[in-house]
Amino acid sequence: MSDYQNVLVVIPSLDPDEKLLNVIRGVQEKGFTDILLIDDGSCDEKQHFFEEGAALGCTVLHHGVNKGKGRALKTAFEWFMENRMDAVGAVTIDGDDQHRPKDIAACVDVMFKQEKDSLVLGVRDFNLPHVPPKSRFGNKLTSSVFRLFCGLKVSDTQTGLRVFPRGIIPKMIEISGERFEYETNMLLECKQAGIPIVEQTIETVYINDNETTHFHPIKDSLRVYGIIIKFFISSVLSFVIDQVLNVLGYNILFKLFSEGARQFCSSSLARIISSLFNFTMNRKAVFKSDAPLALTMCRYYILWAGQLLTSIGSVFLLSKVLPVKPTIIKPFVDFLLYFVSFRIQQAWVFKPVPKKETAEQEDA
Repeated sequence: MSDYQNVLVVIPSLDPDEKLLNVIRGVQEKGFTDILLIDDGSCDEKQHFFEEGAALGCTVLHHGVNKGKGRALKTAFEWFMENRMDAVGAVTIDGDDQHRPKDIAACVDVMFKQEKDSLVLGVRDFNLPHVPPKSRFGNKLTSSVFRLFCGLKVSDTQTGLRVFPRGIIPKMIEISGERFEYETNMLLECKQAGIPIVEQTIETVYINDNETTHFHPIKDSLRVYGIIIKFFISSVLSFVIDQVLNVLGYNILFKLFSEGARQFCSSSLARIISSLFNFTMNRKAVFKSDAPLALTMCRYYILWAGQLLTSIGSVFLLSKVLPVKPTIIKPFVDFLLYFVSFRIQQAWVFKPVPKKETAEQEDA
């Protein structure tokens, strides 16, 4: 049996009800003795639940206003590093009684069995008939999107049951995101940093069609898909800049040139400026890379050239094999390369630099 007393149980909560106390009693019966409640700006009428939690032996931290689940978890992780020097890790769970004590314990057991510090996820089965349709669709869509764009093979991206060995918690504090997007950013960061993600199947529980969730379908979905949406916007703006500059160059700047030179110069100028814009947007706004400028720019233009040559070559070869015009083939080829480009930019071009490497470069 695992030593659950050395694992901190973290329960972020906003306007809880009686189920929060059931959760506390359940994990205590399973052998967990160190429980941290994060009150994320709950109303006055709900404060008595935290008081009752404290009476049951929990530590309680309060946010004066609602700051979001991501911030609540980071508050817990910061407290963990400062106050639990001997603890081996932490497990985060929801306070709505949707995580069974046996599953919480099973996920912690998985953490103890790993040879390398890994993030353990308690994943649900969304194919079961009692899963609310909106939850089934939303989770499957998110998993598919992140698998396609980021190569992230996780079956339940929004699970709140997660186990963190002590070694990865400092990394979790650094991750961006204050609300529900934080949990997705966490998965992406683990993939980037080479932190293994291990899944443990848990019971799929939905109480009253998940009516107690604080997840806002539109606002929080935009946050969750933030990096993909920003990449799309960056690509669209770059395309518009390319087209506008190409027209301006052809009709105004290089109007006196010969036809061939006119087309070449206007197209080249437009492509160079639009690519510089795209590079800057992706580096600063999309991937928020801290890697050296020269390194990322070199990698970006290697990818840029490779993507251009691949597009030209693929269109040429396919037009020879298929009875279809190149102008019809090109959009499909470029559409596929768009997904490939995202994954290469995330995994290689704008790959975050480990803190140690950054410090060494600064010292040099």
